[in-house]
Amino acid sequence: MKKHKILWIGIIGILFLAGCSHLSTSAGPDNKENQQTENKEDTQEKTDEDNITEEQEEQKDPGNSEEHDKETASPESGPDDRAIEPQYELTDNWSIKPIKDEAEENVVLLTIDDAPDKHALEMAKTLKDLDAKAIFFVNGHFLENEEKKKVLKKIHEMGFLIGNHTYHHQALVDATEEEQKNEIVRLNDLIEDIIGERPKFFRAPNGQNTDYSKQVAKEEGMLLMNWSYGYDWNEEYMDEEALADIMVNTELLGNGANLLMHDREWTADALEEIVSGLREKGYEIVDPGLIKTK
Repeated sequence: MKKHKILWIGIIGILFLAGCSHLSTSAGPDNKENQQTENKEDTQEKTDEDNITEEQEEQKDPGNSEEHDKETASPESGPDDRAIEPQYELTDNWSIKPIKDEAEENVVLLTIDDAPDKHALEMAKTLKDLDAKAIFFVNGHFLENEEKKKVLKKIHEMGFLIGNHTYHHQALVDATEEEQKNEIVRLNDLIEDIIGERPKFFRAPNGQNTDYSKQVAKEEGMLLMNWSYGYDWNEEYMDEEALADIMVNTELLGNGANLLMHDREWTADALEEIVSGLREKGYEIVDPGLIKTK
């Protein structure tokens, strides 16, 4: 009887072990899949939490998001393109005067006519080295070859404003209205083709305008400009020292004076001394881009 009891206990033990082994084997893959599913859910929850955290941080500190937008902005958006507010205006006697309280009074304006002949680029480099601005008034007949077009483009790229001085330097008082318009508008078209913008200043040859040339300049959006004084076309001042002396020591020099010079060898040679002399007298060279043109 005892033998039978022991035998049954042994059989039951074997069956129990076999059943546990079967359950363990069949449950393995299911547990693995369940574990993978749980891991995926945990990962997704973690990602969602991270995203929420980033969104919350941007909401808390909008400056970071704005800074990011600036850093990732397209290059086409460029720097601040807002127009510079004018600080000076041209007077009836062709000098400039401040129209803003913060604008300096003791300034002078430099202008160079008949460019780009032979020395305009040299003069532009001198002014650039001296950190002095100027308007280069150009003639169209100097721009009829590619070399001179490149010179004009370089001058513009160096930061100098380009003005219209007519195509052929023809005396407008002796020209028909059709000729006057052609002298002005044809040059504006050419300048725009070279530098990508039309001039904002117009100076007639010899300073002689007509009612019609004034009308055309206005239609073209240009400010009429003559000058306060200039000397480099007079034979006695076709010399570096003589020209530098008169440009700085003339009695016509004063606040807002509009200085006329030309693309000439002696003027190019005297230019550095002229700028230095003006500054020694307490005058600053005004940026023509600050002059009101409309």
